[in-house]
Amino acid sequence: MTQQYDESSVRVLKGLEPVKERPGMYTRTTDPTHICQEVIDNAADEALGGYARKIAVTVHQDGSLSVEDDGRGIPVGLHPTENVPVVELVFTRLHAGGKFNKKDGGAYAFSGGLHGVGVSVTNALSTRLEVEVKRDGGVYRLVFSGGDVIEPLTQVGECGPRTSGTRVRVWPDARYFESPRYSLPDLERLLRAKAVLLPGVSVSLTLEKASGDEVKSWHYPEGLKSYLAELCNGDEPVAPLFA
Repeated sequence: MTQQYDESSVRVLKGLEPVKERPGMYTRTTDPTHICQEVIDNAADEALGGYARKIAVTVHQDGSLSVEDDGRGIPVGLHPTENVPVVELVFTRLHAGGKFNKKDGGAYAFSGGLHGVGVSVTNALSTRLEVEVKRDGGVYRLVFSGGDVIEPLTQVGECGPRTSGTRVRVWPDARYFESPRYSLPDLERLLRAKAVLLPGVSVSLTLEKASGDEVKSWHYPEGLKSYLAELCNGDEPVAPLFA
């Protein structure tokens, strides 16, 4: 039987529909580690630019994962042409982000991750995603479900004028992954690598447990040099680590 192929056969996917229809085109679907890595990459980009000194990742007992940094905080004002809060655009529109704008230096000189699709993919493949931003003296909160806004951006508190940062908590949707569990070895390797490549930045991983939280942290004041010195464990290297 020949399948019909005419004008009506072409489907146009809008918004985050393409991610939900073909998640494997945007992320690894073995487990949700990669979609959470995109959030970590954004925090690392703030540190890479010299705006953040701390990245804290927590795996919560309810299966969610949160990433917090003390960077500049995602802008919460309205976009000049889209008339939507910028933080909402970042999480709901593919190909929207500060890493595209290179005019006058842009918001980021260097960056990692899936530019413009990273956290929007994370949002699309999560049953719930919460964003908290500290910026310009205010604390702001925005909540999504399956990529859709369920709690619009609202100021929920105040903070000091010099306090800033972003906290994102993700509940991955198990329907899109072969296993709902994060790969903790992969997370540890990723966070250790971030600490090595971001000299002076403190990176931590907290595993919430009923018996008590387990915390691992990495901090290398001189980056790779400090990491290699740690590997030597006090032993004298055969050759100088750095000339």
